[in-house]
Amino acid sequence: MARPPRDVVVIDAVRTPFGIGKPGGMFAETRADDLVVRVIRELLRRNPSIPPERIDDVAIAATSQIGDQGMTLGRSAAILAGLPISVPGYSVDRMCAGALTAVTNVAAGIGVGAYDIALAAGVEHMGRHAMGEGVDPNPRFVSERLVDSDALFMGKTAENLHDRLPEITKQRADAFAASSQEKTAKAYANGLIQPDLVPVATRSADSGWGYATVDEGPRPGTSIDGLAALKTPFRPHGRVTAGNSSGINDGATGAILTSGAVAEELGLHPKLKLVSYAFAGVEPEVMGYGPVPATQKALAKADLSIDDIGLFEINEAFAVQVLSFLDFYNIADDDPRVNPMGGAIAVGHPLASSGIRLMSYLARSFSAHPQVQFGITTMCIGLGMGGTVIWENPHYESSKG
Repeated sequence: MARPPRDVVVIDAVRTPFGIGKPGGMFAETRADDLVVRVIRELLRRNPSIPPERIDDVAIAATSQIGDQGMTLGRSAAILAGLPISVPGYSVDRMCAGALTAVTNVAAGIGVGAYDIALAAGVEHMGRHAMGEGVDPNPRFVSERLVDSDALFMGKTAENLHDRLPEITKQRADAFAASSQEKTAKAYANGLIQPDLVPVATRSADSGWGYATVDEGPRPGTSIDGLAALKTPFRPHGRVTAGNSSGINDGATGAILTSGAVAEELGLHPKLKLVSYAFAGVEPEVMGYGPVPATQKALAKADLSIDDIGLFEINEAFAVQVLSFLDFYNIADDDPRVNPMGGAIAVGHPLASSGIRLMSYLARSFSAHPQVQFGITTMCIGLGMGGTVIWENPHYESSKG
């Protein structure tokens, strides 16, 4: 007998600081699985009323599922984190939307009653595993022109999006990037980012032990003039630079989800309530446009319009990708509802982990804005996709009247 779907809520979402993924970066000698284990342990520490043995599944995303990001990471990291041996786990790969997909996967399980409590996470150590490491693309992709050859190079897809939308100039992209850095610096100064960061012990053969407590990538004081002088590595006289793109990063994220009834039973206080989600495909050579149709689908499923959305967390893989979304929905470049705490251009984008970083930022903004009922997390995805989740603010009802 079919049962009605259950409410799905996010109880908590945290992340490690994001490191720069290169030799000398703060996580250069730290294993990827140790990063995500640290996140799982912190989620359990922060939520002691959740019995670990009641966790029904662990879904962990990684784009490069090799080395210390392989071996069915959801299961192996759960064991390493000390979860009961009865708790299963699995791995997820949807490139940049890995953590987002881990969340929607377990959310669907909760919604149909297969799970009561689940853990979703994402990790990427780009310093150890470059995007595409070990991949052997089928030659038919290019020989049969199934996709444009640019589809395999994310920076080139961003240049293509600039070509498709010439009104998005390099000047606009640089201005948006500078704003992301400024908003991130302000959020740090106001103590908005730190509460959801999980400190991580680090080691270096040269300098010894360290303690990572903040993101390594932000560049406070970045100016538009400084960004204008940067090289365009993907095309001579292009528009995409290291300054108006996200970086190469290492980091992990995690979230605990439950049904609404279980949250009430255990006395938990949800930070986000799931409304709808959707994934969509676009031409791979302009993959940055994916959030537009994904959001259209998610809004239609929720019977909402873009005007109902009070806060937006859009992953800043490239500034042009965010601006293409804003232009489609007639939202100003500097709209205060968009990425109010900054984004990936400043803090970084460790691929499969970023979806939950968006959720933690949205949860923080929801608590500060009880007058806002709905918010969105959305991101573009390699090979031409987009993913969008619409969330309801659990604080909204108590603000009425």
